[in-house]
Amino acid sequence: MTDQELKDLVASLAIDSKNLHAAQMETSEQMKRNDKMLTDKLNRMGITLGNVTNNQGDVAEEFFFNSLANAPHLGSIYFDDIEKNGHKRRGKTEEEYDLIMTNGDVVGIVEVKYKAHENDLDRLDRKMQNFKKLFPIYQNYKQYGAIAAFHINDDAKEAALSRGYFVLQRSGDLVHTESGYHLTVL
Repeated sequence: MTDQELKDLVASLAIDSKNLHAAQMETSEQMKRNDKMLTDKLNRMGITLGNVTNNQGDVAEEFFFNSLANAPHLGSIYFDDIEKNGHKRRGKTEEEYDLIMTNGDVVGIVEVKYKAHENDLDRLDRKMQNFKKLFPIYQNYKQYGAIAAFHINDDAKEAALSRGYFVLQRSGDLVHTESGYHLTVL
C-alpha cells in the first residue's frame, strides 16, 4: 500500500467514524425523547412499571372504603351510604370518583391517594365542579370534598384545608379527619 493510499484510507476512516458518532448521538437523543414521551404518557395515565402505583392506590382505597363504611362521616357530617369507583360519563364530561357518600341532602366526594400531592387537589377541584353535571340527581345537595391518603405532606395538607376540603389520614387502625371546610354550594 502506498503512502497516499494509506492517507486516503485513514481520512476515509476518520470521516466514517465522525458520521458514525453523529448517527449514534442522534439515535441516543431520539431514544431519550422517546423515553421521556413514554414516561410522561404513562404518568398521565397513572401507570408505572410493575403497576406499583396502582397496587398502592388500590390498598389505600380499600382501607379508606372499609374504614368509612364502618363509620361513614366527614367530621360531624354523617352519611347513610358509601360507594366506591363511581365512573360516569355525560356528554364530553367524564370522571371517576374513588368514594362517594350520601345522605338525604349532602354528598361527600373523597379522592383517595396512597401519597397525596398538591396537584391531586387540582384533580379534586375538577371532580367537585363536574360532579353535579354528571350526577344531576344531586343538584340540590350540599357538597363536601375530602382528600384521603396514607401520607400527605404538610404543604398539600395546608392547601387542602385552605380549599375547604377534609383531610383523612391513616392513624393506626383509625381514620383521622381534619376539616378546613367552608360551606360551598356548587
